[in-house]
Amino acid sequence: MIRNSLQNFENQFFTTEQYQNLLKKLPENLQANYRRRLEIMLLADMGKSQTEICQILGCSQEMARYWMAIAKAGLIAEWEQRPIGRPKIVSQQYRERLKELISHSPRKYGYAFSNWTSQWLSKHLATEFGIEISNRHINRLLKEMGLSTQKRRVDKKQNLPDKKANVVRICDLQSTSSAHLYEQFNLIQVNN
Repeated sequence: MIRNSLQNFENQFFTTEQYQNLLKKLPENLQANYRRRLEIMLLADMGKSQTEICQILGCSQEMARYWMAIAKAGLIAEWEQRPIGRPKIVSQQYRERLKELISHSPRKYGYAFSNWTSQWLSKHLATEFGIEISNRHINRLLKEMGLSTQKRRVDKKQNLPDKKANVVRICDLQSTSSAHLYEQFNLIQVNN
């Protein structure tokens, strides 16, 4: 698209050599977002307005404005040096430290409480790494690692003795006749 619009024009921001070098990068198999960045910068250098660039490329006003400003500043290499998407700030080192912290009591690290919360893990790691992460993200990371700040609940069934030990025993019954006792027992069973 850009190659077709080559005319005799005066470069706005780049030298002719810089423009040609950027133009050479276009035919390479670029990700769509990187290609769009490059096209915005090249069209801006050709003197196209933000509105024209948005119409030609079908991009947002914000994207066109941002990359036009990069072109005006002469920061040619920025189009490929700036990563696409949200930066991944949680490194493997961060994850390992989180795992280490959760496996020890907070008291070991000078805190007065005995169980970690995601909020305190976030605060502690922010002081160590200088990276602030939300409590929800801490919980998400813990879940990915199969960990939690919640203490494991002990299953009540595991603490019960054998069913054989749960036999009801009746001792020292004083009755006038064993038949009378049997009738009372049957009535109790039927009513339940």
